[in-house]
Amino acid sequence: MDEEMRTNTAAWEQTVRSSLELAATFDAADWDRPTECPGWTVKDQFSHLVGIERSLLGDPEPPIDVPEFDHVRNDFGQALEVAVHARRDVPGPEVAAELAAALDRRLAQLPTIDPDQATFLPNGKEGSYKRFMAFRAMDCWTHEQDVRRAVGRPGNLDAPAAHCLWSILGPGLPIVVARRAKAGPGTSVLFTITGPPSFRSAITVDPEGRAVPADPEPAEFTAELAMDLETYVRLAAGRCTADSVTVETNGDKDLATRILATMALTP
Repeated sequence: MDEEMRTNTAAWEQTVRSSLELAATFDAADWDRPTECPGWTVKDQFSHLVGIERSLLGDPEPPIDVPEFDHVRNDFGQALEVAVHARRDVPGPEVAAELAAALDRRLAQLPTIDPDQATFLPNGKEGSYKRFMAFRAMDCWTHEQDVRRAVGRPGNLDAPAAHCLWSILGPGLPIVVARRAKAGPGTSVLFTITGPPSFRSAITVDPEGRAVPADPEPAEFTAELAMDLETYVRLAAGRCTADSVTVETNGDKDLATRILATMALTP
């Protein structure tokens, strides 16, 4: 492995192990608690993680008929339901044990994979396998946080995987500002995410209507949005709407409202 592959793999491993440690504290009711992923319980979240890691190991799920659920928006979402539906009748502790076994096998597999091997990333683009592991860390950590909110046991927000998430979703903020919120040329927006870890993104819209990093930064921004990391993750991952979280805004309130309404960047 090169350094980037090691860093992203370590972030992925850390959040999976944190999720397994959390699962060891669950009672029967915890496994059945609903999460902010529509239609998914805590156990379903773990089933999803198992399904992804086993597919990467070359162990696809057996063919099954999956109902068309109201919460599924597209073919990608329907595909994700296969691993979840296959484990509907499997007790939660057994699903966790399956994830632990998959983790061990993946840790043995990853050193044999070329970090620069080309692969398709979850955003539909082609990239390296080491970049793919940043997506795996982000996905596992986002689902860990879903589970933690569902069972009322917050933690691991300052995980290394949080940096993976920001590296993937942070660059999407210019799209939110210009393309979705329709901010015009000359507009400037500052996002402040408080942690730990903390992140910051200053954006301006150029004369052609493209949102780009603000360089130099203006003395004042058209709109400023400040929120804690958990709020940012919930909005960026499409887990909630803006009216269910607390975000401090300054400047153009209408623009801030349009931005917050279109923050979701995950499929």
